[in-house]
Amino acid sequence: MRALLQRVHSAAVKVDGETIGEIGPGLLILICAMQGDTEAQADQLAAKITKLRVFKDDADKMNLSLKDTGGSALIVSQFTLAADTARGNRPGFSTAAPPEEGRQLYQHFIGAIKALGIPTAEGSFGADMDVSLTNAGPVTIWLDTAG
Repeated sequence: MRALLQRVHSAAVKVDGETIGEIGPGLLILICAMQGDTEAQADQLAAKITKLRVFKDDADKMNLSLKDTGGSALIVSQFTLAADTARGNRPGFSTAAPPEEGRQLYQHFIGAIKALGIPTAEGSFGADMDVSLTNAGPVTIWLDTAG
C-alpha cells in the first residue's frame, strides 16, 4: 500500500459540495491499495502511521506521534498514488489494485486506524472529492509497504 501523509491543523473532504469528513489537528492520509497488497500490510501500515513521530513536543522537536497527541486522521482513497509516469505523458495506473479489492483494503485500513484508538473521518471511495487542508509545517511523508 502507498500512503501520503500530511500533518494538518485541519482538513476536510467534500462530495458534491457536501462535507462528508473533517478533522482538526492530525494527519490527512491519502491511501492507495496496490496489486497484491494484503490486509496484513494494511494493518502494519496503520500501526506505523499512528506511531510515526511527526508532531512537535514541548522542545519544538518532531518527537510525538498521532497517538501521543490525541490527533485525528482523515483517510482519503487516492488511486493516483499508483501513477506510473515512466513512459509518455499520460500516467498509467495498472499497478493499482482492482476497484473492489482497493475498496476492501481501504475499508480495512480505516478499521485498523480506528481499532488503534484514532478518531477517524473518511472520504468516499471512488468519488470525485474536493479535499482541503491547512498543512502544518509543512510536513509531508511518503510511505510504501513495497519498499
